[in-house]
Amino acid sequence: MRNVLEFVAGNQDRYLARLFEILRIPSVSADPARAGEVRRAGQWVADFLGGAGFEHVSLMETGGHPAVYGDWLHAPGTPTILVYGHYDVQPEDPIDKWTILTTPFEPMVKDGQIWGRGTSDDKAQFLTHLFALEAWKKVHGRLPCNVKVFIEGEEEGGSGGTHDFVQAHKDLLACDAVALSDTSWYSPEQPTIVYSLRGISYFQVDVKGPNRDLHSGVYGGMVRNPLNAIAAIIAGLHDAHGRVTVPGFYDDVLELTDMEKAEFRKVAVPDEERMKDLGVAALAGEDGYTALERNWGRPCLDVHGIWGGFAGEGSKTVIASEGGFKFSCRLVANQDPAKVAQLFQEHLPRMAPPGVTVTVKYHHGGTPVMVPVDSAYLKAGADAMEAAFGRRPVLVREGASIPITAVFLEALDAPSIMVGYGLDSDNIHGPDEHFPLVNFRKGIDAGVHLYEAFGRMGKPGGAA
Repeated sequence: MRNVLEFVAGNQDRYLARLFEILRIPSVSADPARAGEVRRAGQWVADFLGGAGFEHVSLMETGGHPAVYGDWLHAPGTPTILVYGHYDVQPEDPIDKWTILTTPFEPMVKDGQIWGRGTSDDKAQFLTHLFALEAWKKVHGRLPCNVKVFIEGEEEGGSGGTHDFVQAHKDLLACDAVALSDTSWYSPEQPTIVYSLRGISYFQVDVKGPNRDLHSGVYGGMVRNPLNAIAAIIAGLHDAHGRVTVPGFYDDVLELTDMEKAEFRKVAVPDEERMKDLGVAALAGEDGYTALERNWGRPCLDVHGIWGGFAGEGSKTVIASEGGFKFSCRLVANQDPAKVAQLFQEHLPRMAPPGVTVTVKYHHGGTPVMVPVDSAYLKAGADAMEAAFGRRPVLVREGASIPITAVFLEALDAPSIMVGYGLDSDNIHGPDEHFPLVNFRKGIDAGVHLYEAFGRMGKPGGAA
C-alpha cells in the first residue's frame, strides 16, 4: 500500500487538474436547457473509468439523465463494493451572491479551499474514490477487492429514472456494500462517519366545511369554520411534551444506546450557540432528549404550509368553505413510511370536529437507513479515515435523507458506508460553494486505505 500512497502523493497536481475539468462542466440536472452538459459530465466520468482500467464502462440510459457504470471483478474471495456518487449539481443562482469566483463554473484554489459549484456536492468527494482506485490499478495492475462504480446524474434534479433503474438492474449492481462520500463533518478537526439517515412520510390534508364561502356576520357562530378546525387539528398533533399524539407512531422506534449518545456529545453544539445562530429564544422538541438526539435519533412532525380563506391586503370577513395544510414526518430506523402513512390516514379524520370532513393524501415516503455500529464495513471506513486524517472519526446520524441509500438497501440489500469529507460550512447548494483542499487530498489517501481494508475482510459468509 505504501507504493500506492506514494503514487497518490506524486499525482496531486494532476488530480486537481482533472477535478477542475469536470467542475467546469455546468451539469445542472434541474435545467432542461443543460441536458447536454449533464450528459457531457457523465461522459467525462465514463472516459475516466475507461482510462483507469475499469471494464464494462457504459453511459447507461435511465429514462432521465444517464448514469455511468463500470466494474473490475477479478478479486476472488473479497467483497464487492459499489462506489456511488453523483456528477450533477445544483443551479448556480443567484449569480450576484458569488463573491470569490467570476463564474461558479470556473474553479479556483484560494485560502486552502477549492471554490466552485459541485466541489463539495459531490464532484470532489466522489473523485476521491475514483482517484484512489486508479492509483491501486496503476501501481499493482489490480484492485484489492471487487469494485463496481455507479455515478448518477439526477440526484440534484428531484426527478428522473435513476431509482427505478436501480430497482430494474439489481443483478448488474449487486454488491455487499455501497461506499459513498456525500456527507459532511461538524468541524474541520473532527472527522465523522454517518451511519444512519432519517426517512420521511409526506402528506397533504384537505379540510372541507360548508358548500360555499360564507359571510361571518350572517353565519358566524352557526357553522364550523374549516380554518379553525385546521388550527385545532394541527395543535392536537403534539402533546405538551413535544410527542406526536397519533397512536402507534412510536411503536417501532429504536431507542438510542448509551454509546450512541456518547458519540453525539463529542460533536454537539451548545444549545446557546445554536439559538444565537438561529435567532431564537429557545429550542423545542420531544422532552427527555438533547437537540442532536431529537434530530438524529427521534422521529418528528413538521407542518410546511397552510392555506385557505383570505390572506390579502385589508380585510374580508369570510368563512372559507375549505382549506388545508401539508406536513411531513421524519422517521428513524425501524419505522416503515407506509405503516406511518396508514396511521395518519386513519387517525386524522377522527380528529376532525363535527361539521368538517378531513381527507389525508400520502404524497411520498422514504425509508430510514441505519448501518449497525458493529458492521465490519463501518469499521473499515473508520480505520481508513483515521489512517488518513490522524483522528478516529465519530459515528453520527443525520436528520435528513439521502434517498438513494434507501433504494440500495431495498433493492440490493446493501448497507451504505458514508465516508464524507465535506464541512457544514461548505455552502453546498448556495453561493460560494467550496471544499477543503486538504480534505480532497487526504480523502484520496483514505480511499486507498478503505479499499485495502475491504479487501482484507474476505467475502461475507466465506464464499469464494
